[in-house]
Amino acid sequence: MTPLQGMRHTAIPGQRNESDSLFPLAMTCDKDAVTLDQFIAWVSESRDDLLALSSQHGAVAFRGFATPTVDDFDAFVQALNLENFPYAKSLSNAVRVNRTPRVFSANEAPPEVKIFFHHEMAQTPLYPKYILFYCEIAPESGGATPLCRSDILFAKLAQLCPEFAAKCESTGLRYTNVMPGVDDAKSGMGRSWHSTLGVETKAEAEARLGELGYSYEWLADDCLKATTPQLPAVMEVSPGQKTFFNQLIAAYCGWKDERNDPSDAIRHGDGTKLDPDAVNVAVRLAEELAYDHQWHPGDIVLLDNTVAMHARRPFKGTRKVLASLAEMRTHAFDAVV
Repeated sequence: MTPLQGMRHTAIPGQRNESDSLFPLAMTCDKDAVTLDQFIAWVSESRDDLLALSSQHGAVAFRGFATPTVDDFDAFVQALNLENFPYAKSLSNAVRVNRTPRVFSANEAPPEVKIFFHHEMAQTPLYPKYILFYCEIAPESGGATPLCRSDILFAKLAQLCPEFAAKCESTGLRYTNVMPGVDDAKSGMGRSWHSTLGVETKAEAEARLGELGYSYEWLADDCLKATTPQLPAVMEVSPGQKTFFNQLIAAYCGWKDERNDPSDAIRHGDGTKLDPDAVNVAVRLAEELAYDHQWHPGDIVLLDNTVAMHARRPFKGTRKVLASLAEMRTHAFDAVV
């Protein structure tokens, strides 16, 4: 990959060095040295290298480039020539608002709500290989997007809690959540069952859940309680490199609103409850390994969703961080015989 004139790798506050790999890898350019057209052309030409770097490092951050608008970010995303994963086709429970066909708000939850570490949509059979984040407006304070190398976390978890780590790998996980009949923007997981499942009627919802292998129960106030099939909790992304690919931390710590109780949100795939002490170790490790990306307007972060988890810190002021998903993948639990 040949850098443009005036472009260079850079240190970024809080950057970590994990397994001889910078996390995230960060790039910048001299002020006014690279035009938007030059940058987008370079992204297109360097596409394969950039994706490989995101997988090697977990994330690649771009700061100081000529990307002051959402349309500029959209052009960046299109330059990578990745299959779009429209949010409307996802099974995520977060409420989001589209800005372009590829770009939408990262989460509409209130600023005081902390969003815990997770791999995007790992709690569903469908997930994106890549996530791209963009800062349109940086908050007055707080609002960082923490990132965590999930392969490093799993290696440490296996050392500290070997039985728990082994059980997560051998039985997978099941997730349960209650979806409202209409979008609830006050909740970090308030997307309605209509939007989540892409249906209009209860009969269509039941058919869709059947296709996906979910069990379900209709509750009062037009709410739908759904439980996933057994899903993997650990992913081998390359030979010998395993990641803690799940939503265990987010579900256990953060799936709480007037409809949902975190204690009922997640279990091992065999139906047994999680060891709370081991879960707390995983939560602690994620925080210890976290890199907090403090947003500057125009920042872009390219994330390999199978390698790195992300979260959101509470904030004050106006924060507009946008996202784009790419390359829909599917996963299912395969028992080890």
